[in-house]
Parts: sequence; structure tokens; C-alpha cells
Amino acid sequence: MLKRTHTCGELGKDHIGESVNLNGWVNTVRLHGQVIFIDLRDRYGKTQIVFNSEDYDGDFESVKKLSMEDVLSVKGTVQARGENAVNPDMSTGEIEVMVDTMELLSETTPLPFVITDRESASEDLRLKYRYLELRTDELQYNIITRHKAYQAVRGFLSENNFLEVETPILMKSTPEGARDFLVPSRLHNGKFYALPQSPQIYKQILMISGFDRYFQIVKCFRDEDFRADRQPEFTQIDIEMSFVDEEDIYSNMEGMTRHVFKEVIGTELPDPFPRITYDEAMSKYGSDKPDTRYELFLQDVKQFTDVSDFNAFKSAECVKAIVVLGGAKYSRKNIDEMTDLVKSFKAKGLTWMKMEEGQLTGGISKFFGDDLQKELISSTGICDGDIIFLIGDERSVTEKSLGALRVEIANRENLADKNDFKPLWVTEFPMFEIDEETDKLTFLHHPFTSPTTQNVNELDSDPESLKARAYDLTLNGYEIAGGSIRIHNPEIQNKVFSLLGLSQEEAQEKFGFLVEALTYGAPPHGGIAFGFDRLVMLLTGSSNIRDVIAFPKTTSALSLMDGSPDSVSDNQLDELNIQIIKKK
Repeated sequence: MLKRTHTCGELGKDHIGESVNLNGWVNTVRLHGQVIFIDLRDRYGKTQIVFNSEDYDGDFESVKKLSMEDVLSVKGTVQARGENAVNPDMSTGEIEVMVDTMELLSETTPLPFVITDRESASEDLRLKYRYLELRTDELQYNIITRHKAYQAVRGFLSENNFLEVETPILMKSTPEGARDFLVPSRLHNGKFYALPQSPQIYKQILMISGFDRYFQIVKCFRDEDFRADRQPEFTQIDIEMSFVDEEDIYSNMEGMTRHVFKEVIGTELPDPFPRITYDEAMSKYGSDKPDTRYELFLQDVKQFTDVSDFNAFKSAECVKAIVVLGGAKYSRKNIDEMTDLVKSFKAKGLTWMKMEEGQLTGGISKFFGDDLQKELISSTGICDGDIIFLIGDERSVTEKSLGALRVEIANRENLADKNDFKPLWVTEFPMFEIDEETDKLTFLHHPFTSPTTQNVNELDSDPESLKARAYDLTLNGYEIAGGSIRIHNPEIQNKVFSLLGLSQEEAQEKFGFLVEALTYGAPPHGGIAFGFDRLVMLLTGSSNIRDVIAFPKTTSALSLMDGSPDSVSDNQLDELNIQIIKKK
């Protein structure tokens, strides 16, 4: 191998006349008789290399046999391209390298898909040959962007007195919302470690230990059902601070987020970030992570439906609507598709009316008299050519289903500019919610979140109405970070466990070590965790979280490249005293 003197992305007019060595992959081959043009590629870029049968010292016939993705080492002289041959799309487009020596370092077998065209293969095939897909320009850009984001985060936090501390990967199984991945212990028969869903308890203990500013870019694990923006193992920017309140969190995290966007993609974010309460977000956008790049607000129209002849909404707790500009073009098929969408969010159906020549037509318009139509038109601002969609149901169902419809319409109408970034804090979350399966109280964030009151008696009186000192940072319809001020009073912590239905014995078994630590002088503290994969997804403009992870799992938690999860030998199972029982 010829040791490279330059990368394939750095040569320019200043290097003309120099002898250089390049190593890389064959990206393209163009045969022109006795002259062969090859674009040689590495992660830094591409350089056009030229083999001329008259000047090349080696076997010219072997050059003709080169294939895309063969690995070459070449030596040659840099020369200027002809005036009409300059390629403005390549950073090295003003020069080329006339090759006099070449070594074929590695010959490829036939490719399962075309490296220069990701769309030439299904995602499953690309994930099976992930090492090939990682050679594509798009994924190389994504992984480089991820690296830059790592460095920007570490740089900002280190400069602001945060200490990076590693916490255990093998820990005690604790109920924190999702299902744990369990690891059987060979040395302690019948006992298990869990992989951490987050370092939540450890970082609180670090605060008790006196490390007042902690961070970690850490792997977390949750055994749950998956979506396009979720993985069974994911990366989190974990942060905790002592002697702070919400304003300290907002200030520091806005500074870090602005720094990352500026350093990584050169984008300026606002200062300060706007804020909205959870109740306002649900009422106005139908989402606790609203995309504010477009309007399309939810409007309360119950006062109009209550006096209409449309009886189906009379008993509804909440009736809301959204007006879609130009939506009168929607066909019956379009409306049926949207109806199916809202039904998946438990809405019973979707009603509508179109505005034509100053009147509401179609759908349920016949149930609204002329005068009532005028009032509804004036209140909602609907105009000719628009459509209004209405849902009446329980408040939570109405708002969530219309919120989902709002996002669907924005996608259909291209209402959101992908180069526009709108961060937003969502605050004042409910402390608890009712679990639909058990009909019992459960937590919205985690059981260590501090309520707004420190009065134990108030916790007992009406727990469903309590607010939490919790906050989420959202961006363009995604939650990119979530956190809270934590409980540092052991009496309050035990009361919250009790409200969640944990007996004193259960709380002691699962969380006793944390509660005991709180009794030894715990400082007021709070923190936040950023979904690093999701953050990088937004930085790169991708819509698939798997595109910003080097070796991701599928939505069914499979690694197609290495075949995991996989069976293990009987000897391994015997050592762990585990027996596999097949389901009937």
C-alpha cells in the first residue's frame, strides 16, 4: 500500500504539479477508450483520478476491470482540469490526478445494492449490509454531524463546570415507566441485574454526594414497543444540577442548545426560548410537543354546536375545530383517510363543512342555520375555499385526535419549513394521570419529580389536580429533552410512592437506597435529559432516527446485520440455571 499523503477531499489548485498518494474506494468508473476516469472516494470527499494508457506505468487492462467499491492506492501528479471539465459540485472539482502507479488493495464482490443510490434497496436490505450503507454520502454526513454534536455538548458543559461522570450499566431493576432489559447473574443464582432506563437515581445520588453539576452522554435501554423515532437502546445527554430552580435549568439548557445548533449547523436559535404551559399546549395545539412552525390552531366551537341541530355533540365534554386554508379541495377519499386517523386516537368520528360563496356546505352544514353559520364563520375565520373539521368527545380525546390531524394536514400541505427551528418549553405538567389499564394513578415523568407543593396534606387531598415541577424542551413537534426539579425531602418522596400505589415494603425494596440517601442531607436539585439521537435527527434534517445511529435496530428490535437477538448454547443457559420454555 502507498501511504497516503492527502485525503480525497483536500486537493485543490494550490497542489498542481505535486506528486500525491491517495487511498480510497472507487465511486464511479468512466471508460473513454484509452483514458479511464475514476472518482476515488473516502470520508473526506472525492477526487477524480485519470489513467491514460500512454502515461500509466502499470497494466492498463487491469484498470478496465475495476469495479465500484474496489479499494485502491494510487500515486500520481495533480493537474488542472480543462476549463470545460471543472466540476463545481466537487470540492476538488478544479483538479485531477494523473495516475502513474496503482495498487488494488481490496476487490469487492457484486454489491447487493447501489451505494450511490440508497433508494435502490429496501431498508431491511440496507440494514443487513449496514457497513455498505454507511459509505453513502447521506449517512456519512449524519455520523459526522453526530460527532460534531458530541463535541459541542461536551465542550459547552465542561466549560460551564459540569463534570462528566460514568454511572453503572448493570443496576437494580426499578419501576420507572417502561419494561427493563434483565441480565441474569451467574454468580448470584436466580437474581438479575437490569440495564438502566436512565441514570436517574444515580445522578440524584451524585447530587447528594456533592457533585453539583453532572453530565454524561450515556446509553439507556427500554424494552418497549417501537416507533420510527425510538430504539431499544438509545443515547441520552444526562444532566443534573444542585441548588437550582427551573429558571437555572432553562438558562443553562437554552445556552447549550443554542451552542450546539450554532457550532454544528450554523443556525441561530432564539434567545430566550418561548414557553407554554401543558394545558395551553393541549388546548391550542392538541399536543404536549407542538410544532409551532405553522398555525392551524384548535378552536373551541362548543358554544355553536350546542345551539345547532346537530345533536351528536350536545353531550360532548369538548367540541373543537381546525380550519384548513384551501381545504375545500379535499375529496371524500381524503376525508375518509383523515377520519381513520382520528379514530386511531379514540375519536368516534370526524365531522366537517366546506366554505363556498360565503356559506358552509356539505358535511354537517345542514344542521346550522344561516345566522348560526354567520357567527361560526366570524368566530373561526373560515373563508371561501377552506374546510373546517370538528370533533366532539372527552377533552383529552378531542384535543389529542385533532392534534394528530393538525400534524397530518401540515404534512399534506407542506406547512413546515425543515430549515426553520422553533424551540419551545412546555411547563406545568400534571403530576399524575390515570392509567387506562389499571384505573390507578401513575406518573407523567417519573416518581422522583417534585410536586409544586411541599405540603404532605395537600398531596392527599386532590392528587389528580396537582402540578409537577416538570418541563419538556420541544422542537418542531419533537420532544428533545425532558426533566424536572426532583424531590429532595424523604417524607415527600415516600408520600408520592404511596399515592402511586406502592406499599411501604415495595417502596423500600425498589427505592430504599435512594430514600435512605435523601436522609443524609440532600440538596435541592433538578435536571434534564436530552434524547441525543432525536437531537441529531433534527440537526441532519432526517425523519428516521435509524439514519443517525451507526448500527440501529429495526422497529421490531432486530439487528439484521449481526442477527441479534439470537439463541445461546445450552451450556450458557445451564450456567445461569435458565430453562427455555416454548410458548404453546
